[in-house]
Amino acid sequence: MSDFIIRPIEPRDNSAVANIIRTVMPEFGADGPGFAIHDTEVDDMQASYARSRSAYFVVERHGVVLGGGGVAQLEGATDDVCELRKMYFLPEARGIGAGASMIQRCLDAARGFGFKRCYLETLTGMDAAQSLYRKHGFTPLDTPMGGTGHFSCDRFFIRDL
Repeated sequence: MSDFIIRPIEPRDNSAVANIIRTVMPEFGADGPGFAIHDTEVDDMQASYARSRSAYFVVERHGVVLGGGGVAQLEGATDDVCELRKMYFLPEARGIGAGASMIQRCLDAARGFGFKRCYLETLTGMDAAQSLYRKHGFTPLDTPMGGTGHFSCDRFFIRDL
C-alpha cells in the first residue's frame, strides 16, 4: 500500500500548489512566455477548478502536498475533449506511483464528466512524464489542439476515454 493519498484540492492547498508549479516548471526550462506557469489560475487553483466539468487533485504524503493534476474542458475544442492540466510533482513524489495514480484519478473524473477524449501538452525534456503518458494510452499528435495559450509547449498527446 502506498503512503500517499490523492484528494480533491482545497483552498488551503492553493499556496502549496502554486509553489510546486513555480518550482517544477523551471526545472524543465518551462518558465518563459507561453507556459502554464504564467496562467492566472496558478494562484487560486481550487477556485479555478470548482467550475462545472473540472477537477483538480493533490498528492499528499505525510501531510505535505507534493504535487497535483487536473482536468477541464479543452479551450477552443469540442465539448467532448478535456485536457489533462497542470500535473506537476516535486522530486520526492516521483517514482512512488503518484503519477500513475494521478492520471487514473483524472481520467476517471473526465469520464464522469462525459468527456470522450483527453488531450495534453508537454515539453521536450520531460521524458519521464511522456513515458508515463504513453503507458496510460496517450498517443502523440503532430500539432496542438484547442487554444491553451501555451505556445511554447512542443509535445502533444491524446487518448480516447
